[in-house]
Amino acid sequence: MNTASLLLPDFALILCGYVVCRYTALNRSVWEPVERLVYYFLVPVLLFHAMVRTPLDVAATSGLMGAGVTLGLAGVLMAYSLPHLPGMGGTDARMHAGSAQVAFRFNSFIGLALAERLAGAQGLQWIAVLIGVCVPILNIAAVWPMVGGGGRQFAKELLRNPLVVATVSALAFNLMGGTLPDWLLPTTARIGSASIALGLMAAGAGLQLSQLGLAPRLSVGVLLIKHLLMPLAAWVLVGLWGLDTTQALVLMAFAGLPTASSAYVLAARMGHNGPFVAGLVTLSTLLGMASLPLALSLAGMTPP
Repeated sequence: MNTASLLLPDFALILCGYVVCRYTALNRSVWEPVERLVYYFLVPVLLFHAMVRTPLDVAATSGLMGAGVTLGLAGVLMAYSLPHLPGMGGTDARMHAGSAQVAFRFNSFIGLALAERLAGAQGLQWIAVLIGVCVPILNIAAVWPMVGGGGRQFAKELLRNPLVVATVSALAFNLMGGTLPDWLLPTTARIGSASIALGLMAAGAGLQLSQLGLAPRLSVGVLLIKHLLMPLAAWVLVGLWGLDTTQALVLMAFAGLPTASSAYVLAARMGHNGPFVAGLVTLSTLLGMASLPLALSLAGMTPP
């Protein structure tokens, strides 16, 4: 498998977004509305389309869903445990609350684009299923430490998250036997294509490395979990859940993804240090060029 050729289009679009934002008149004032368009409309439509275009075989995907949920919970547990590990004493609680999400959230744009190239329409549906079962859980885990357990704000954040709404409604629609009419499919497919290209370019436009020096040990900790421990955990889970070759490939790609580009938006909106989290997102995006090849190479090895 030529990993470089698989990853080059996605990272080229991220680089394109960075260059356009920094060196042309299409600056942050242009890209901030684009980010909102992608996050609140284009990607939810893509997820819904990918999950309902064909009936979901629950029996065939139960192992993949179980492995994805287990992987996500493992990442959450590792991220929450960081302040209690040796050498991490004195970690600022608010810095940790805002940045813990970086360790277990994922970039849906890259995942959707990569899965389709790895396994075609089947790969796209499987990554959509993983997104569907993991987004609600991981968004709960991301929001919880930042609201300090405040139930009302916590519920509000969850209910207005467009990815949660899209994936939960799509799963329900599919399992109830719903299908999109044929005349609507070309439109939703084109919206999905636009979401991937614009989403990747918007991720590049948002890259910044400011304020990473505020908490270097915390930065190393969350990025180590995201880009080394998560792929290794996924490799073990492939064997434990008995995934077939293609499902294993999709899960490993899922595990190697950089963190969600919207993580810094969530942190800033909830009153935490957005620029620090933006630096982690930037570094995670760059490290994805190493962790994705690592994860995909592990997919070809027999797990323990």
